[in-house]
Amino acid sequence: MTKRYRAVARARATSTTQTIFVAAPPRAVYDLVADTGRWPYIFTPTVHVQRLYGTETYERLRLWAVADGAVRSWISQRTLDPRELRIDFRQENPAAPIAAMAGEWVFAPLPGNATFVVLLHKFRAVDDDPGDIARIARAVDRDSGAKLAALKSIAELGRLSSNLVYSFANSTTIASDPGPVYDFLYRAREWPGRLPHVSRLILDEAVPNVQTIEMDTREPDGSARTARLVRVCFPCESIVYKQTPPPELMSAHVGRWRVYPVAGGVRVTSHNTVMIRPDRVRRLLGGDATVEHAYQLIRDAVSNNNWITLRQAKRAIEGDRAQRVGQLPALPPHGYPTPASIMQVD
Repeated sequence: MTKRYRAVARARATSTTQTIFVAAPPRAVYDLVADTGRWPYIFTPTVHVQRLYGTETYERLRLWAVADGAVRSWISQRTLDPRELRIDFRQENPAAPIAAMAGEWVFAPLPGNATFVVLLHKFRAVDDDPGDIARIARAVDRDSGAKLAALKSIAELGRLSSNLVYSFANSTTIASDPGPVYDFLYRAREWPGRLPHVSRLILDEAVPNVQTIEMDTREPDGSARTARLVRVCFPCESIVYKQTPPPELMSAHVGRWRVYPVAGGVRVTSHNTVMIRPDRVRRLLGGDATVEHAYQLIRDAVSNNNWITLRQAKRAIEGDRAQRVGQLPALPPHGYPTPASIMQVD
């Protein structure tokens, strides 16, 4: 047990332990937890992880995640031990009603190249309030169980999992400073009047620079769908987002709008990463469909909306000049008709 974990354990703390058997090598399972860059598309509640400082054995992170229907953010310190296959963590200045939170991941080797994963938490509630202790324990148990189940699902896919993750990007240059371009992307509340494919949008900004969005969009084939997003905003630089829940064909869809200066203005880029659910491909797309086919359909559907947003941003900021000189980014060709069902949520 590490020093940070013992420090919380010595206090009047409550402990929870969750375990799971994983049919995958211990080091492979450890690596999935060690690499927080993959968390947004492995763990459903995780929206974004920002590495504030890091070495091979120590890192300081800021995390954003959905918990109990709200977006929460905190800073954690982690100590990684790849030789002993352990990771310990501790929250800095946790938000009430949590007074302290720490824990450990342990990856124990089993015969047959399998792994016994243990996820331990110890926490204290403010003023040791019994009601808060019970609520925190339920939330920790629920989150731990979901994380372990997701970890098992991904780890047991082995190398196949890397064939399910795809990334793509759409970008254009706008003759502007970064501020107006970022502002266009940030002011999502105005999208129904600015973006022709957005017909309805509800936005919640209860947490500064964090937006939860529910919007209805019209697709090229005339169908309509509802999307829900959580967005973490970094003023004048980028907006990170995650679709919650993702459409039925995907286990995750995360993205980032980036705005950065280039010669002649700013480059605005939408980066997207999706993870396909192989068990849904043939059910939704037919018996001959493949994961690659599913990816192409998703890429076309998402890129279409990205290009519309880029065109409208360029038109709004540069005015009529962009349209007159033919500088608006062209919509991409569609290799496949996109069934509305692939962009629907469960």
